[in-house]
Amino acid sequence: MYSSLSFDHQKILVTGASGFIGHHLCQRLLRSRADVYGVSRLQRSSNDSSIQWLQGDVRNLKEMRQVMVSIKPDVIFHLAGYVSGSRSLDTIQATLENILVSTVNLLTLMAELGGRRIILAGSLEEPDAGDVPSSPYAAAKGASSAYAQMFHQLYQVPIVTARLFLVYGSAQKDVKKLIPHVTLSLLNREAPKLSSGQRQIDWIYIDDVVDGLIAAAQAPNVEGCTFELGSGTLTPISSIVQQLTQLIDPSIQPLFGALPERSMEQVRAANIADSISKLGWKPKTTLQQGLLQTVKWYSAHRDLYLP
Repeated sequence: MYSSLSFDHQKILVTGASGFIGHHLCQRLLRSRADVYGVSRLQRSSNDSSIQWLQGDVRNLKEMRQVMVSIKPDVIFHLAGYVSGSRSLDTIQATLENILVSTVNLLTLMAELGGRRIILAGSLEEPDAGDVPSSPYAAAKGASSAYAQMFHQLYQVPIVTARLFLVYGSAQKDVKKLIPHVTLSLLNREAPKLSSGQRQIDWIYIDDVVDGLIAAAQAPNVEGCTFELGSGTLTPISSIVQQLTQLIDPSIQPLFGALPERSMEQVRAANIADSISKLGWKPKTTLQQGLLQTVKWYSAHRDLYLP
């Protein structure tokens, strides 16, 4: 992986720093001796050995301008958003504000104030050109990527987009997501309720995603590019559930078909050719290794998730 640029004492702003991916990324950046700043709508305490928290709402341009002016970050990782696969009308406003408006705010401020690079988190759910978005989340992510390309072309904003496939691993707080849900159900000796399990997904372990995000911030001459961070392989949900069942309690029979299918689900494997050639990145963690590490973590921390 490309590593000629050091993060030593660089100012790095991470939105979504308290989230699943943001937490893991910040820990890696701190080990690289970066000065790591997080932004939160709520007041958070900071100390010298961890993230330096600033209060601000990524949806509010005035508040984010104050944040940017106060620290003048060298690099921004924009991971904040509203992650939901729901097709409900209730998610329209939340995805619009938390994904699209927040992205346009940061791009506007980078155009005004400068900075070495901004890394945007794209999604496998984004529609291809001419396709209809499959959810409000997909529409907001697709529009964000379109704005990013416009800002790069018109205003020379140094963007790099990392299109993330389905990220899994330890310390994922949203227990409604498939792997935490199934893992915790099995650890509690409950049969997880699932849809048919037929959907094919490209799964990517959290440590590999962090490697890819860092490579996207360090590699030279990649501004304006989009890199896909995935395994390049499709594995059905049913196989993931079966592997977790074997690791935890083979006597439990998952309840496939207990939940309805979502409409217009994306089935797409990452094309990682450019990630390999231009970022020097490729995934190192096999699915078996990643699931084992994930199960070990939830087993050790299951008390955190007890009702």
